[in-house]
Amino acid sequence: MSDRRHAWDDGHVSARHDPGTPSPDSSEPAGPPAVPDPAETSGTAGAADRATAGGTGPGPVPAADPAAAPAGAAGSGRPQPPPVTRRIPEAGPQAMHKPARGDASVRDLIWACLILVPVALLIFSVGGSCSFSPGTPAEDAASAPTVDAPARIAEYARGSTFPLRLPDVPFRVNSTDRGPVEGGGTAVRIGFVTPDADFLSLVQTDGSVEGVLATESGSAGRGDGPPTMRGTVQAGGLAWEVYGAEGGEPFRVATLPGRPEVRVLVTGSASDEQFTTLATALTAARVYPPGS
Repeated sequence: MSDRRHAWDDGHVSARHDPGTPSPDSSEPAGPPAVPDPAETSGTAGAADRATAGGTGPGPVPAADPAAAPAGAAGSGRPQPPPVTRRIPEAGPQAMHKPARGDASVRDLIWACLILVPVALLIFSVGGSCSFSPGTPAEDAASAPTVDAPARIAEYARGSTFPLRLPDVPFRVNSTDRGPVEGGGTAVRIGFVTPDADFLSLVQTDGSVEGVLATESGSAGRGDGPPTMRGTVQAGGLAWEVYGAEGGEPFRVATLPGRPEVRVLVTGSASDEQFTTLATALTAARVYPPGS
């Protein structure tokens, strides 16, 4: 008998039997196929739709794939922002730390003291040999040097064109010098320090009175002319003309007897009595002939 057979029941065609499907139990009567309940079908489909759309529903929601693109990123047609990348700073040299203003000020003050203190000590050591004088600066007599005056005057006399004198006075000789005179001639200078720490300068020259006054007063460099004459005094048997400004150190000039003529000038901060002592000793002083 053929496998393909048809059963008719109330005008409906039965399902065709598939040879690979086991036959139903022949003991059960054949009937119409079961029709699914629409409510159950719609409920099952709704759950499936909600699961597909990502909604909440019965059962666990599958975990999102980290590698999957976010919803709406692909196929949405909207431009997406570029991915944000963070740059890790590379290790490099550290920036120099600027010290605080207070620290810098203290450090600068310390350095300034280290520099200024030695300079101040040096100035004090040099300035200690000077004293204040309202007219001209005066050197401390105690620290003034002492020179061998006889040896110096003898040396100057060998190259001189006029005789020189070295007075014997109770003063200390602290300097000697020789140089030109304004307008011509040569001047030989001897500096004395008195016991009262005052100074006297004796100048011997073959130059003119105007020339030696301009040289010793410094007026030759200033261009204001020699000092003006204030009067005359007698000392040591000589007539001395006194020049200079009122209140300043006087310049006393005299001419020694003999040939060639020699003019002498005495100036300084010493008293009139000390000047007289020097003038008196000058006329009686030892004479060093020129070229000797």
